[in-house]
Amino acid sequence: MTPGDNGASTPEDDDPFGYLYADGQARGAQPPSGGGYGYPNSVSRVRAVGERQYAQPQAPYGQQQSTVPQQGAYGQPNAHYQAPETLPGGASTGRQSMPPAGGGGGRRGPNTKGLLIGAIAVVAAVVIGIGVAMINGNTDDKSGNQADASPAQSQSGKPSPSNSASAPSGELPKTDASALQLVGGATKATDLPGARAAGGTYVGGLSTVGASVTWTVDIPEDGAYTLLARYNNPGEDQSMTLTVNGQKYGSGFNFANFTHQSNPKLAWTESFAYPTLNKGSNSISLSCVPGDKCDVLLDQLWLKKGKVGRN
Repeated sequence: MTPGDNGASTPEDDDPFGYLYADGQARGAQPPSGGGYGYPNSVSRVRAVGERQYAQPQAPYGQQQSTVPQQGAYGQPNAHYQAPETLPGGASTGRQSMPPAGGGGGRRGPNTKGLLIGAIAVVAAVVIGIGVAMINGNTDDKSGNQADASPAQSQSGKPSPSNSASAPSGELPKTDASALQLVGGATKATDLPGARAAGGTYVGGLSTVGASVTWTVDIPEDGAYTLLARYNNPGEDQSMTLTVNGQKYGSGFNFANFTHQSNPKLAWTESFAYPTLNKGSNSISLSCVPGDKCDVLLDQLWLKKGKVGRN
């Protein structure tokens, strides 16, 4: 090709910016107005469907034009959109339904049958446990009743003497005279008020020779003790024989009229002696022998540790 004017430009020699230069303006180049590039007889190039951009503003010179297609207004169809089913080999227009969850023929609820079986098993276990506990409880009760019904080995088959008294822990015994062993003319009576024994019962008839009362008592340790007696004597002083473990003790037990009352209702008083006792069982007797003065009413007897008197 020789230099010079070769006439109208060919498509491959199109210069879209020819209108900016003097030679392009001489050839009649015009700014683009929606069609070709501004040259006379410019060729409109064919583009593939969806490639051409509609109503896209031209970017200024030197800037890259955006290739992102504009979105249509919400709810309006996009001019560049083509449905897949309109293209060759496009997706099927039929709507495929999703299989139900769980792989069954339809939606299935919770496994109520399994829950019911589990609940029945729990109830059965509770009922069985209660039955076993009741059976064991009845067995224990029966064994306990049988143990209670049999007498303890430490218990004696013989009744303890009524005149053997037991005292609370730390205290020495005390007894009513009417609960003692009575011999001879010694008898129980309740005619005179003022006795402290149970039921107001005291012992009379001691003035008869051979009459006596005997007290069998347990002592925690050997030593001297005070034997106290409550009695009634409205007359002259009296004295009876005191025997400890079969041995006569001293000159006798003094039953003096310490109240100096002649009225029997007011003549209740106390006296004491100091016998020596052994650890364990001891026998204490008050008896009326020839030469004694025994006209008294005997109410109660008790012991104190050591020689302490009536206080």
